[in-house]
Amino acid sequence: MRPLILALALAAGMTLGAQAQAHGLHVNDQKCNFGTDYDVLVKPDGITFERQDGTPGSVFMHDGALRIDGRDVAVSAGDAKRLREYESQVRSLLPEVASIAREGVDIGFDALATVVASFADDPAERSRLVAELNQQHRQALAEVDSGLGHGVWRQHSMQDLMENQVGGAVSTLVGTVTAKAVKAALSGDESQVAALEARADSLDKSIDKEVDARADKLGERAEALCPRMQRLDELQQAFEFRLKDGARLALVDHQAQDHQEASAKTKPEDR
Repeated sequence: MRPLILALALAAGMTLGAQAQAHGLHVNDQKCNFGTDYDVLVKPDGITFERQDGTPGSVFMHDGALRIDGRDVAVSAGDAKRLREYESQVRSLLPEVASIAREGVDIGFDALATVVASFADDPAERSRLVAELNQQHRQALAEVDSGLGHGVWRQHSMQDLMENQVGGAVSTLVGTVTAKAVKAALSGDESQVAALEARADSLDKSIDKEVDARADKLGERAEALCPRMQRLDELQQAFEFRLKDGARLALVDHQAQDHQEASAKTKPEDR
């Protein structure tokens, strides 16, 4: 049943991979690794960056004005201009990131729906699985909309969404298909086993055809955010003001791949 297992892994992988193209203010590709350790809250009256660990812990900016850890910071005319552009860049980034996240969710659940169509023979079982997927799909989109869609990015929000909504859907489908595979194997009916293998092979091809192209386009959209993240970094490097310890303010930074992987495994409560 190895092809069957691979097909299921591919469906789950498409779900996770599409979502991982861009999550929050975090862009990954071979040329561009930018991220932030801050929660970001975008409101009409300003943008707030907050984190529980590290200094500064809170940064607020609006219309060229800056406040760090509750203290107003005097800035030059040049820095005020840079802060305005920084705020404008972040405001324009979040809606695009939210759109990318929504498309990633759609791609993933479409891949899972393909699994249902391939392996759910019984109409009642198929209806039940489709209803469950649709409900989880709606919940996942609602979480994106209530977070990024409303200008709120919180650390690990996308990871939690994947674990809670998509992970639950994958577990359900894996259990259903695995039960079919075990039943076929125990029956000794080689025709049943061969039929399941054929479905797995067909599923692999269906996902390649229907999902890969969309995931590639989604990846291109995520990569297109890289110059805008680079611009944020350029603006930071040009700031004339300094923090109390003499360092520049760095709200986004380059993050090595191993740091990203470790960060993805760290829950807020673990920090």
